[in-house]
Amino acid sequence: MRISFLSVSAGLGGAERVLLDSIAALRTRHAQWALSVVCLAEGPLTAEVAALGADVCVLPMPPGFAAVGESGGSAAATLAALAGSASSLPSYTRRLRAHLSAWAPDIVHANGLKAHVLAAWASPRSARLVWHVHDYVSTRRVSSVLLRRHARRAAVVVANSHDVAADVRAVLGAQMRVEVVHNGVDTQRFHPTGHTSDLDAAAGLTAAPPGTRRVGLVATYARWKGHETFLGALATIAAAGVRGYVVGGPMYETSGSQLTRDELQCIADRLGLGDRVGFVPFQRDVAPVYRALDVVVHASTKREPFGLSVLEAMACGRPVIVSDAGGVRELVTNGEQGLTHPPGDVNALAARIASLLDSPARCERLGASGRQTAVTLFNRARSAAALADIYLSLGPAHAAAGAGSGGGVHAR
Repeated sequence: MRISFLSVSAGLGGAERVLLDSIAALRTRHAQWALSVVCLAEGPLTAEVAALGADVCVLPMPPGFAAVGESGGSAAATLAALAGSASSLPSYTRRLRAHLSAWAPDIVHANGLKAHVLAAWASPRSARLVWHVHDYVSTRRVSSVLLRRHARRAAVVVANSHDVAADVRAVLGAQMRVEVVHNGVDTQRFHPTGHTSDLDAAAGLTAAPPGTRRVGLVATYARWKGHETFLGALATIAAAGVRGYVVGGPMYETSGSQLTRDELQCIADRLGLGDRVGFVPFQRDVAPVYRALDVVVHASTKREPFGLSVLEAMACGRPVIVSDAGGVRELVTNGEQGLTHPPGDVNALAARIASLLDSPARCERLGASGRQTAVTLFNRARSAAALADIYLSLGPAHAAAGAGSGGGVHAR
């Protein structure tokens, strides 16, 4: 089988890390399959794909189209931006179609809403098209319309959580085949023991005194990831000997979708946090970061489609505190694998952090339970097996131009 993945981003965000883990696990499970990735932007993903032994090609989207986004903007503004970039799309689509036709995939697996539409335009008719949805579609008015118009081209939609699957069905209708494949992680790489990062040095802070408890938020600088909520909770905690860390950076080309490092620093300064918080730039190897933290916080202010950073922290045996909304609920039950808090509630988050810092035994219990859950239910081999089953189900009897069979939501 020949599978070509399309990735909108060439950074190393959650969807891209899932893609890399899928490729690695598929190469182990089906070594005879040919895998390629078309990166629709320049970035570090290309080298990571090549290191796994898969073919890789970079075909950057036209800058105007790459910058179009729906985060915080009106539908009218998005449509205007699309119209402004429309003249560059026909020639770009021809280039993408020529590349895919030459590679002759059996499956085109598209990651990202723009990739879904481009794949519908450019994929060879002989290829079955898989849309892998990592985000909520219904909140994006323009994308929802575009996906509905092109849904007949997709054979199946893979959703990363039951919550996202329900959202996809609400947008695309009951006739669409939707399969749930939870993201998986490499539980050998994300393990409680191993190298630990020096977060103080990475943040440019003086070394914290012995006994300092460390609480961290690991996320891109997307505006909805709850950085201000996290910083506000740190400022509320009165306990001495607690230092917070914001780990990550900007990832996307879409305008208006993310904060800057300077904006985050201004928020911290306004809250009077001083050296109680450090800003650690994006870390390619994030497992040592989790091991350096006593508590890992997820503070998203909107529904989280899945929560890969939460799963990674769980695999590293760290207690997690998560926003109680969206697909992350499928990872954490309050009081079992971690604690939950109402999204955006600074005081509630501060109380949850303080309760864990006051109880090392509870931290240890939650961390062990989270690790067991990650190993048993969310390892990458299990996820890759589910993807492979879907690919194999798309045999010659499935028309590439059809909407696919089924119609139910199937958990893998």
